[in-house]
Amino acid sequence: MAIRIVRLGTPRAPGEGLRLGTVRRPPRGVPKEEFASRDFYDVWLPNLSPTAELVAQGLAVDDDREWATFRRKFAAEMKKPDASHLLDMLAALSHQANLAVGCYCEDESRCHRSILRELLQDRGAEVV
Repeated sequence: MAIRIVRLGTPRAPGEGLRLGTVRRPPRGVPKEEFASRDFYDVWLPNLSPTAELVAQGLAVDDDREWATFRRKFAAEMKKPDASHLLDMLAALSHQANLAVGCYCEDESRCHRSILRELLQDRGAEVV
């Protein structure tokens, strides 16, 4: 059992399990009843997304220094109780079920999901 880190809207891997959308906003132009069938997500977890202000900062990142600032701020947001408890729960579930956690960004290395990967691993999650 494990957590897979994915780009939302991409085809699901065999045995991927429940797909969780860690995004601030639902996909534009997609009816809610089609989110799962179009491979976006089964469950929406916006509490594991950067705040709207931080999303804007992340999308504007141009260099490694700005990315480091974004990483630090997002990690601080994930230390807040609601987000921290969700991360703990997902880490524990990763030993019992297959899950996928994702965002829309094309490049995972400049996406908050890369930070979620590290935070989940730090909590002992099985991550592939």
